[in-house]
Amino acid sequence: MSTSSADQSATSLVWFREDLRLADNPALTAAIERGGRLALVYILDEESEGTRPLGGASRWWLHHSLAALSNDLAAHGYRLILRRGRAGDILPALIQEIGANAVDWNRRYGAAERAVDATLKTTLRGQGIAVESHQAGLLFEPWTVTTGAGQPYRVFTPFWRACLARGEPRPPLPAPHDWPPPADGAASDDLADWALLPTKPDWAAGLRESWQPGERGAQARLAQFQDEGLPHYAGQRDRPDIDATSRLSPHLRFGEVSPFQLWHAAGVAGRQETMGRRNIDKFLSELGWREFSWHLLFHFPDLPDRNFQPRFDAFPWREPDAADLAAWQQGRTGIPIVDAGMRQLWHTGWMHNRVRMIVASFLIKNLLIDWRIGEAWFWDTLVDADAASNAASWQWVAGSGADAAPYFRVFNPVLQAEKFDPRADYIRAHVPELAALPASEIARLTAGGHARGYPAPIVDLQESRRRALDAFASLKADE
Repeated sequence: MSTSSADQSATSLVWFREDLRLADNPALTAAIERGGRLALVYILDEESEGTRPLGGASRWWLHHSLAALSNDLAAHGYRLILRRGRAGDILPALIQEIGANAVDWNRRYGAAERAVDATLKTTLRGQGIAVESHQAGLLFEPWTVTTGAGQPYRVFTPFWRACLARGEPRPPLPAPHDWPPPADGAASDDLADWALLPTKPDWAAGLRESWQPGERGAQARLAQFQDEGLPHYAGQRDRPDIDATSRLSPHLRFGEVSPFQLWHAAGVAGRQETMGRRNIDKFLSELGWREFSWHLLFHFPDLPDRNFQPRFDAFPWREPDAADLAAWQQGRTGIPIVDAGMRQLWHTGWMHNRVRMIVASFLIKNLLIDWRIGEAWFWDTLVDADAASNAASWQWVAGSGADAAPYFRVFNPVLQAEKFDPRADYIRAHVPELAALPASEIARLTAGGHARGYPAPIVDLQESRRRALDAFASLKADE
């Protein structure tokens, strides 16, 4: 640890939020470069107006991510201060407690979070505290990418084209090497007292088997993806039976890795002749869809709650049948690819993106259940539950969102399975009742086949498809 030559009476406070990493953390870098002493805090704020409490799977991830960050900071002689409650109350009190005269944080883009940050910035600056916010979570700030008329984009392709026209995103910042002295110790909560982990029952065994939360886990996963997944990404990313996706989404959601690091990593890989530009561009475009989702949420804050296209407000959703909804949630619908996806979700807290679209289409169109019910289930069960991407993706499938799939596009789960899980390896991996069956017999189950211990389909796919199209036709007739 080195001592800065700057005024040692100065103290900077870094407020960690959705950026639980040391490398490429502009707020942390700026505070260290300012000199003086340094304090670090994470606030679990579930009380500020409009804040959406984390789901169960995300709470599990947050616990382990904070534990990993705390360990990384301890190696540099620091303790991460933990506080719980309204950030608008806690942060000013902590500043006074440690005598900080500067605060740094990385920007957030949800409406409730921006309101908290704006109020704090005004209040603290009025008290003579230097407050700086930094770009860290998005490659392109939502207010900087607009149409020629100055309006937000509503279609992905022109949005992403406009983003790329702005030039290469900045290179990622290195992790700090020369750390200033820590500020005098301030009281901290005990992470265990936050009770983020499930206990009665402990349903997280599959999550523990599947993930390594924290910055080191993110870097290990990124390195593996660069070596094994990225070289075949464009051609294999839609195959749930092949480990071809990055699985970086939860690390990105909690900021254990930044989009700038991923962009740079893809660029480095792209210089390898064997990689292929098509694979790189496809991966970068997936980062683009994340950017687009946050662009939408920034400009349309009610995206998780209201139809982006108001005409869908009159859509004749069925009152959810408790048995049908439970069968979908538990992976007992009798539709193998749907059940495989829902069981993968419950066991690991994650689901392959192609299968997410399949199970969402089944709930919305075959069961005619409001997309918001599915969005809420994913919010609770996904380790990568992201306020923007979760809502935008559900609305995309429903046909009610921006740049959405037309409502009349109903995913046929049998054809989807045949195309993307041709040997039924993914299905057999997650539905053990079917593990001994060949792919041909699994495909016949939805047409009246039978497998011991496996349920019959809860709905006829063709009949329910017609019902969905009739519902959509009635909506168009009312326009």
